[in-house]
Amino acid sequence: MEYSPILHNLYVVPSSHVRNKLFVFCVMLSLWVYMIYCCVGYCSTVPNLAYANRRESDADADNNRGSSAGASRDLLNDLDSRGDEWEDIRGETKALDDNAMSGFFNETESKKLPQAIIIGVKKGGTRALLEFLRLHPDVRAVGAEPHFFDRNYDKGLEWYRDLMPKSSEGQLTMEKTPSYYVTREVPARIYCMSKDTKLIVVVRDPVTRAISDYTQTRSKKPDIPSFESLTFKNMSAGLIDTTWSAVQIGMYAKHLERWLQFFPAEQLLFVSGERLITDPAGEMARVQDFLGLRRVITEKYFHFNPAKGFPCLKRPEGNSKPHCLGKTKGRTHPNIDPEVVQRLRDFYKPFNRKFYKMTGYDFGWDSEE
Repeated sequence: MEYSPILHNLYVVPSSHVRNKLFVFCVMLSLWVYMIYCCVGYCSTVPNLAYANRRESDADADNNRGSSAGASRDLLNDLDSRGDEWEDIRGETKALDDNAMSGFFNETESKKLPQAIIIGVKKGGTRALLEFLRLHPDVRAVGAEPHFFDRNYDKGLEWYRDLMPKSSEGQLTMEKTPSYYVTREVPARIYCMSKDTKLIVVVRDPVTRAISDYTQTRSKKPDIPSFESLTFKNMSAGLIDTTWSAVQIGMYAKHLERWLQFFPAEQLLFVSGERLITDPAGEMARVQDFLGLRRVITEKYFHFNPAKGFPCLKRPEGNSKPHCLGKTKGRTHPNIDPEVVQRLRDFYKPFNRKFYKMTGYDFGWDSEE
């Protein structure tokens, strides 16, 4: 076979210098491939992380809805007129306030059991008070009524704690469930949770409250009997039916006796539902002092709506339109027989006077005869 220079060159073994270059090239190529692979893998996870964060944000929004400087909504819409179960009203309008949003990723925030509770009374003005308090930067409150101490107590304190919004050190966690005040077992249960819990009760003229309670019920069940027939066990004898909840709730002194068996009087604050309408800033000063809060909610937060007859909330800064109560508030009361109204006033008079003495506060209901 003849010698061929071409074939000889093809079979020449590469020098060590060439081999080193090939090795470096392969290493660099491998590194680039690995980096591209990592980048692709990372990018593919980004949407999932965003989705997870969004779900976490939505979950926190459920607990923090409508907190201190909440988004626009009907501020005085009373949840007493809706379903009572937590699951039924959990889907309400909800929003994170500026404080909640700014502290969302703050690891110092945690869910705490409430240090203060609005325990009553139904149709007294509890929703208005809660919404006023939500404007305070140091208050974090649940929007819906948990009904833990009267209907869900068997679910345990951890279930209850999980309903609370996250709060940071120095913020006050609150909730409101108006039926607590008239439920026999509740005082002992709240005492077992914390004997230092501050309790707030919003009360109003028991006769007006009873008529308002009836009006709400009739809006849902138009075929219910008349107010007059429900008020009396025996119309001719004039015997009041104290088993009817609309009447029973207004016997404030009787219910207060149970609470004073567990809590000292200075741990309960009684707010006038009437003055919460006519002088909201004055009543809010009392509430903020009782809770140990700075007096942030003042007259500059309120705008009286003469058409509604209720105060509306406004932001002190800016020219935003005041936010007023929802359509369920301010219902027209039915015309009640004046004789029935007077008999009710006479019935409540001894309870009212005892209540004034127990609380050290004259609400002036007896002067409306």
